[in-house]
Amino acid sequence: MLSGVTKFLLGFFLAIAVLVGGGVAVALYFMNRTGIPPAKPVFSNDSPSVKAQAPKGTQPGEGKPSLTPGTSTKSSPTSTPTESPKATPSPKPLPSGAYQGRVSWAEGLSLRSQPNQEAEKIGGVAFNQKIIILSESEDKAWQKIRLEGSEQEGWVKSGNTEKVDEQQPEKPEQ
Repeated sequence: MLSGVTKFLLGFFLAIAVLVGGGVAVALYFMNRTGIPPAKPVFSNDSPSVKAQAPKGTQPGEGKPSLTPGTSTKSSPTSTPTESPKATPSPKPLPSGAYQGRVSWAEGLSLRSQPNQEAEKIGGVAFNQKIIILSESEDKAWQKIRLEGSEQEGWVKSGNTEKVDEQQPEKPEQ
């Protein structure tokens, strides 16, 4: 009777050891396979230094006919973009009561289409950005502003802006 129980226990522990060992082996196999980074692809618009670092067999043009002198290639759409000249907008005349200001709320403000919290957000205004305060809502909770150097106008919560003195030059921060 003792030998039957011993055989059972020995078989049980051997089965557990085989399952754990197999699981560890499978885990190590997949960890090693995913730990190897794939070869870096080389594209036709890469700089020559990148092409020189590419592994063999991935050089562009291998197995393809080369261009003969005098043949041109089309420039790729990923070439360095050039900035198009922008027309300077002529500033609108300021309505009476309008004054220069800046955003005093450290996190910036949401620019809204109407003077209420549920209105559509049409942009944002950064901290310390110069603005022109055009008017206030009837309940004085909102201010209509125009971004300086832009034609964009919208509404921001009152109390998050401050008037800027135009006569005194701004002091440099120390």
